Order: sequence, then structure tokens, then C-alpha cells
Amino acid sequence: MHQRVAIVYHAFAHYRSAINEALLQSTTHDYFFVGDAGDPQQSGIKSWIPPDPCRFIPTKSHLLAGRFLIQSTVVNIALRRDITTIIFLGDAQFLTTWLAAALARLTGKRVLFWTHGWTRRERGVKDFIRSAFYRLAHGLLLYGHGAKMIALDHGFKPEQLYVIYNSLDYAAQQVARASIPLTRLHETRAAFFTHPERPLLICTSRMLPMRRLDLLLEAMCHLRDHGSAVNLLLVGDGPERPALEAIARHEQLAVSFYGECYDEKVLAGLVMAADLTVVPGRIGLNAMHSLAYGTPVVTQDAPDDQGPEWESIIPGFNGGFYQPNSSQDLARAIKDWLNPVLSLSEISANCEEIITRFYNPHFQRWAIDRAVSGVPADDLFWMRETDPVHTPKESSTDDALAEEPTAKHLVDS
Repeated sequence: MHQRVAIVYHAFAHYRSAINEALLQSTTHDYFFVGDAGDPQQSGIKSWIPPDPCRFIPTKSHLLAGRFLIQSTVVNIALRRDITTIIFLGDAQFLTTWLAAALARLTGKRVLFWTHGWTRRERGVKDFIRSAFYRLAHGLLLYGHGAKMIALDHGFKPEQLYVIYNSLDYAAQQVARASIPLTRLHETRAAFFTHPERPLLICTSRMLPMRRLDLLLEAMCHLRDHGSAVNLLLVGDGPERPALEAIARHEQLAVSFYGECYDEKVLAGLVMAADLTVVPGRIGLNAMHSLAYGTPVVTQDAPDDQGPEWESIIPGFNGGFYQPNSSQDLARAIKDWLNPVLSLSEISANCEEIITRFYNPHFQRWAIDRAVSGVPADDLFWMRETDPVHTPKESSTDDALAEEPTAKHLVDS
């Protein structure tokens, strides 16, 4: 059944524009957005507003004690008769969401929470509150399977748990990737390093203590001392940069500090020029960036200290893991990918495959449409044994919701 769906957030970040615009183009349901046009949490992140003003309902957000959020008009949205489903950002610190979600259910609406869910197993009051909050919804739209497994342990029904993954603007990334010739990649390496023939590592990340970039420099020392010197390009900035620059100078490591970069085409060229992306600490959307440009990823094997995007990394296929806090094991994981069994073309194809299958706006829209329609959640994972060869039909809503998009469909769309 065609439904009118409100998506309620505090504000819509600009880096989510691709999935939001994909939802606006849905032929299955009508989506509109409710949120603050500004930056209520003062995150410094630019906001996105739908190009069609009829698809946006502004609301004002107010912070209490620096962490609890109250949103005006959200309760009114819950009571509107022309809305059949509401998707809330699933944050228990948004106090008005508790009331609005309860009222929406009482008035016969379908309620979904779009949320990371559990990023680690919890106990005590915090876990009790989180579980009680999530039970206000008919279903959860989750970023990864790790959260789903924890939810199952908490007694949630599998058909309520929709894994919709995460995405960037994959269409724009494809355009950027196609525009960069191979000669440019060689020029990029030569522009930054005296020995461009050495393997190139890259990390695109804020330079914060939690990112453990110091471990990456230590791993470079291990590699050098065992005859495998590498170059490293660090893209980003932050409070740790002076300390990292001092280590690089002292150890005479080939590290180039690029600084911040928000130009997608420039980022594409930098990531494509690298042999390997290494994120020693918590990984997130930088995994999506790297894999979309055909570059494998290495990060820590620490599910409780990772973003859900770490699930996109398949050891030996498109990346690998190392033991947390061990620079020696990080050096081992890096060296494994500097001497790969697979060809460069196979590695590049493997990296992009999981993006074309799941971590893209088209798949997310399809999965969200299913959740809104009440289709029971399915544990869709690209490595499963059977793989449908058909694509969704736009002519039949029910058929489209029942079928999984294939890689070719996602690329062609």
C-alpha cells in the first residue's frame, strides 16, 4: 500500500543527501522530511534541505543540559491523519521522540527508528533504557548485522530488524573515479614522495587520539626495519597532527600530511593512487570511500570499538584486520596486502562489489521501502549462497519489494 512517510531528524547532514534524494525519488512511498534547517547540536556539519519545499517541515530543536533534545512540532506530526508511517532518528536522548512515537502508535501509524542500535553489549540502566526506547517502534532500521545480533539477544523479533547499511553518494563517486586516468595516479605519488615506487598507504581521518595514527607510524617503522619501506599519505587534520609530524621527523618516515580535503574528485584521486587504506582505530564512512574507489582497507579487529561500516571488510577479499593496539600485527596485516595473491584488477573489483551490492543509496531506499510496507525483515548478505539474477520491477510495488536488487541493477540505476 502506498504510504505517506515522515522522516524525523534533528537536522539532515549534507553527507546524507544521496540517500535522502533517493527516497524522494521512490515510486513506492511518498517521503517528506521533518527537522531543523540549522545545526541544533552545533556539530559544524552543513545541513541538507529538500529541494522541494513541500517535502520539508521545519522544526526547532532545543538542547537541555547539553545532551537532551526537545523538538517542536514533532508531537503534531505524530497526530496528523495524512501520515501513515513515521521514521524517527532512534536516539533515546531526543525526549520528544518518546512521546511522539507512543502517540503515533496509538493513532494507528507505523513507527520505525533509524539507528545504529547497539554498537556493543551493555548492562544496567543504560541498556534497560535503550531497550525500552527501541520497543516503542514496530521496527528498527539498522546500520549493520552486529546491532541486529545484539537486538536478537534482547528478545527483538528478527522480522522487526531491518539491516539497511550506510552509504555515500555512490553515483558521484563513480563519476569521479571514471574521470581520473591511470597516468594521474602515478603523478600523484610522484608529487608527494621522493620514492614513488614504494607502496603507498593512505588514511583519511580526523587526527584524534582515538584514531591511533601513532600505531600506524610505529607499524611503518617495523616494515622499514624488515626491508619493506612504505609511503604514507594522511588526509585530514586535528589536534594530534603536531605529535604525528614530530614522530615522522624523528623516525625519518616518508609521511605526507595533506590536510583537510572535501573535494570528492580530489579525494578520489588520492585514494585511487594508494595501494591500501589503513585506519588503525575506529572506522566509519572512510571504509565506504576507500572501497568505492577500489582500494582495500585494513583496520582493527574490535567489534565493540568500531563503526558498523567495518562489516563491509571481508578478510582476504577486500581488506583485513589486525589485533588492536599491536603495531607489529598492524605491520603484518599491511604487508599481507602489499604482497597480495589476487591481481590488482581482482582487488579493485572485490572492493567495489560490496558497495554496488549494499552500501549505496539505491539499496538503502529499497530496504527502507520494504520496512515501511511492513515486509518482514530478511537477513540480506551478499556472501550468501544463492543470488537472484532478476531486478525489481517498477510496475508492481509488491514485486519490487519482494526482490533484491542485483549488482548490475544498482550500477545501471
